[in-house]
Amino acid sequence: MSASNLTWHDSKVTKQDRQKQKNHQSPVLWFTGLSGSGKSTLSVEVEKALFELGIHSYRLDGDNVRQGLNKNLGFSAEDRTENIRRIGEVAKLMNDAGVLTLTAFISPYQEDRDQARELFEDGEFIEVYTKCSLEEAENRDPKGLYKKARAGEIKGFTGIDDPYEEPAQAEIVVETDKLTLEESVDRVVSYLKDNQYI
Repeated sequence: MSASNLTWHDSKVTKQDRQKQKNHQSPVLWFTGLSGSGKSTLSVEVEKALFELGIHSYRLDGDNVRQGLNKNLGFSAEDRTENIRRIGEVAKLMNDAGVLTLTAFISPYQEDRDQARELFEDGEFIEVYTKCSLEEAENRDPKGLYKKARAGEIKGFTGIDDPYEEPAQAEIVVETDKLTLEESVDRVVSYLKDNQYI
């Protein structure tokens, strides 16, 4: 049920004012990929690299957000869609605040990622596909989730019995099963510099 009788209250400080004060743009880096593909690991290191460059950034991680904001959501298709919708809205607020935002969510469905993208102005949503073979992600299995999914202990697990829809046109593709972590970080930071976000 949506609320009614609401009025949007504009601020006297604009997103552009905040970006000018911080001396950088505030896109959202939307890391997407299979469980174990390196989304969280890469986003942590990119955030650290940006901090060292003096960039005001903040990282939203799937597991972290599900312990607070989205703790009432499960892993059905509907709940996954709502999870991504909420994260898109939070990322939009942070974008408006002038903060370069990194999100690390499997976000397996193209339609959900497209809806998140639509919240932003052109060029502000940067999809980062942590491309990794299912075999390698399953070999890594940092949380033991693939093992549980294969044993039937987890139903609807992305890549096993639920699909992962590869991004159709990600701005950045990082092949985390072929590149070192350092090379992967450099790929993302170089993109931001080359396109004058930072």
